[in-house]
Amino acid sequence: MINVSVYRSQDLINGFEITGHAESGPYGHDLVCAAVSAVSFGAVNSLISLCDIEPDITQGGEGGYLQVKLPRHLNEEVFNKAQLLLEGMLVSLQTIENDYHEYIKITNL
Repeated sequence: MINVSVYRSQDLINGFEITGHAESGPYGHDLVCAAVSAVSFGAVNSLISLCDIEPDITQGGEGGYLQVKLPRHLNEEVFNKAQLLLEGMLVSLQTIENDYHEYIKITNL
């Protein structure tokens, strides 16, 4: 099971954490894992490229682990742009969850 935790403060996303594996198919052919990876890494790359920020990123090997935290003290324009990108990521992950709820769970914290 993939667990996605979205960290919020006053309903705004400060970061997210993804752990686990979907195990919805054989290694290398797990479409749910591939989709979640593509969406989450795409969002991180967009934050870096379009917002010109360096989020705090922690990722780890076999456990399927990714944690991303926005830097503190972003100016309002950059923060709003980052929010739009992260909310877009969340919509994509929720779409995956709707279709494959036995393999992915999203929690807002």
